[in-house]
Amino acid sequence: MRVGTVMWPIEDWPAMGERWVQAEQLGFETAWVYDHLAWRGHSPWDEAFTSMAAAAALTSKIRLGTLVTTPNFRTPIPTAAAIRSLDRISGGRITIGVGAGGDDHTSDGDVLGREFTPRERADRFAEWTRTVDRLLRESPVTIDGEHWQTREVSVSPGQVQQPRTPLWLAANGPRGIRLTAEVGDGWIANPHGEDPKAYVAQRVEMLREACEKTGRDYETLPKLFMSGFTDEPWTESPDAFEDMAGSYAEIGITDVALHWPREGSRWELSQEVFEAIAERAAQL
Repeated sequence: MRVGTVMWPIEDWPAMGERWVQAEQLGFETAWVYDHLAWRGHSPWDEAFTSMAAAAALTSKIRLGTLVTTPNFRTPIPTAAAIRSLDRISGGRITIGVGAGGDDHTSDGDVLGREFTPRERADRFAEWTRTVDRLLRESPVTIDGEHWQTREVSVSPGQVQQPRTPLWLAANGPRGIRLTAEVGDGWIANPHGEDPKAYVAQRVEMLREACEKTGRDYETLPKLFMSGFTDEPWTESPDAFEDMAGSYAEIGITDVALHWPREGSRWELSQEVFEAIAERAAQL
């Protein structure tokens, strides 16, 4: 089980930079940041790609990533160019989580002044993901899509990671899971319901079936669980964390993300306990 942490880009610099360095020192394999303009009512929110570029310059081992980038306000060409730059700056330590986005204003779902239906968000998600995938794999790229077009665009040359920076897709429905099997390099679980483990297990099996149909190797596809959104005791103690990690590993989860302690929120936790969990996680 690979264990990472989710950062809160709300502190002043250089304190925020020290947080990224501390995450690496604690032994986390990954450090993630929500790619939003606001989140859960907190605004402003430091821009994700800029934050990762700074973090990449301050660290040397930890892998950095977004949870998640969406088509809500990012268009494919500059996003692909930014991903390429981050890949080069970090020496190939970038993973980009991608999702369809939402419609909640507290998480910038409607910042463009319009609301997308679930079908529209799914359509945009699929086209956006395929477009960015091609921009990072091919050169030049010409696409005449419904939502985005490109004409002989060259972005991909010079990347450290080959054939491109990994794209991990956050998807719960059949269509998004099929897209993950076809285009994605990893899957991000969004737990729901009274029995989140059963919910995730069902989606894992859907992913397995989708991989079989598309000829993908299911076993080597990373599967990330976002903790902190259910009543499960992930951060109750190091022992509780290890039990939870083992339980989810049994259903196929390979990665887990723990939120950095945040006072006054559901992720409030003593730094001492958090660091003890990080130490245990490094042993898994």
